[in-house]
Amino acid sequence: MGKLYYGDDDLGIDMDDRLLAHVKMAIVAKLRRDEKFTFSWQHGVEGGGGRSTIWIHPSIPLRFKFDGSRQPVLNRAWIEALLLSANSTGGLQLIPEPTPEDAQRS
Repeated sequence: MGKLYYGDDDLGIDMDDRLLAHVKMAIVAKLRRDEKFTFSWQHGVEGGGGRSTIWIHPSIPLRFKFDGSRQPVLNRAWIEALLLSANSTGGLQLIPEPTPEDAQRS
């Protein structure tokens, strides 16, 4: 389980290393273009329920911490789906990884 640290938050946002690797690619792609956006996620029952949204901006410190030492094989379709959500008015949302069948339909 990895963590995304944003700003001066010491707690971080917990997510699976594979998901975090894909979220990282989407966030870095947006920030490289100097694009600002929101990022929203649900806490789930184990996190007390509810949801959070943060404003992603290049001037705010950002750190990705992975538990595993190996970089996962990245799914380009998933990165593109995350970028599509980041480009929407709702901002970046954590969405499930598309299956190969989903990728063929798009």
